[in-house]
Formats: sequence, structure tokens, C-alpha cells
Amino acid sequence: MDNRFATAFVIACVLSLISTIYMAASIGTDFWYEYRSPVQENSSDLNKSLWEDFINDEADEKTYNDALFRYSGTVGLWRRCITVPKNTHWYAPPERTESFDVVTKCMSFTLNEQFMEKFVDPGNHNSGIDLLRTYLWRCQFLLPFVSLGLMCFGALIGLCACICRSLYPTIATGILHLLAGLCTLGTVSCFVAGIKLLHQKLEPPENVSGEFGWSFCLACVSAPLQFMASALFIWAAHTNRKEYTLMKAYRVA
Repeated sequence: MDNRFATAFVIACVLSLISTIYMAASIGTDFWYEYRSPVQENSSDLNKSLWEDFINDEADEKTYNDALFRYSGTVGLWRRCITVPKNTHWYAPPERTESFDVVTKCMSFTLNEQFMEKFVDPGNHNSGIDLLRTYLWRCQFLLPFVSLGLMCFGALIGLCACICRSLYPTIATGILHLLAGLCTLGTVSCFVAGIKLLHQKLEPPENVSGEFGWSFCLACVSAPLQFMASALFIWAAHTNRKEYTLMKAYRVA
């Protein structure tokens, strides 16, 4: 194996490993989208009701999004979280000091919620099914796992190529990484489109701002790394095979 191809293979493996770590971290964390809202200190009955509805397994889309808007929530592919005061009081809350304790409460999306239909008017089951938002949500949930699966399968083929001391099987590894990159890119696109469409239906209050979080950024970085690894795998395998064929033909001649 030529040193050029070996170097390209090693670089591709490193890029593949980094992109896999980034993708796994983005799937497992809850900071795909973050809301910033004024701190809610008052532990009124309304606040308590919102907290209880948020952690309810039967909370609908409007209910938990209202809580996300109000309590500086974060959203991931698997969980939603809000930040609430640590100590609640049934009577009037104590006077504010310079700082007070807050705690993060998270609730996982169940499989039923992941595949549940989204409605044209969130929270209103009589408004009809919004097919676009429904399938965007399902794709953003499924595509990351497809991406990781393709990369793991590609890594297995690459390992077999190393054992066989041949670069040719890594063409399959490159193709699988290309498909994985497309799945990751699809995940990011579906998530962005879903958030934009949601905010058209449920517009956040004026004093609430939102931005894409670091988990989303990890997925965005993972996609180009997968594409670069794919290009290097395919180039090394194809060029090495071509030079081997030419050398073999020359020896026969």
C-alpha cells in the first residue's frame, strides 16, 4: 500500500471517529434549541400548574411549549427541559436576593410522542393533522440513528479491509459515510424547518428569545466531517485499485 493512500486512510478514520463522537453527543444532549426568558420567581398556582403539566406524560405540544417559552427551556431530540426555582412556596415567595437557586427539570419524549401526529393548531386535536410537521419530527428522530448505524457498519467494513490488507473494500465504507452525512444533513434540515414552522404556529412572547444550541452545532459539524471522510475513503480505494491494475498490466506486458 502506497504511503499516500495509507495516510489518506488514517486521516479518513480520524475524521470518521470525530464525526461519530460529535453525532452521538448531539443525540444524547438536550441543547438543540434554547429559549431565554426572564426568570420566573413567583411560585403562583399558575406556575405550579405549568410545571405539573410539563412533566405530565399526556402533555400536548402547546402545553409543554408554553412552559419552554416561560422557563428558559431547552429542547433535544429525546428530552425537553425547563429551569424553575428550587424552592416553591404556597404562600407569597420571599423577597428577592441577588441570586436564588434554580433547578432544571427534564421530561423525555416517549416513543408515542415521537410518532404522534402534529396538529395544524398545536394543542387543538380538532384542527386537523399537519402532515409536514409530523413527518419532519419523525425524520429528525430517526435519521440520526440511521446515520450512526451506517457509520458503524462502514467502520466494520474498514476493519475487514485492514485485516485483508486491501483498500478496495473501503469504497463501500466511503459510500456508507456519504449516506450517513446525507442523513445527518437531513436531520439538521428537518429540525430547523420544524422549529420555524412551530414558531409560525406558536409565536414566542416578545420577551423570549431563542437560538440553536451547541448540540445542534455538533450535528452541523458532524455532517461535513462525514463527507470529507467519505471522499478520502473513496479516493484512496479507487486510486489505489487503479494504480494496482496499471502495474499488473505493465508486468504482464
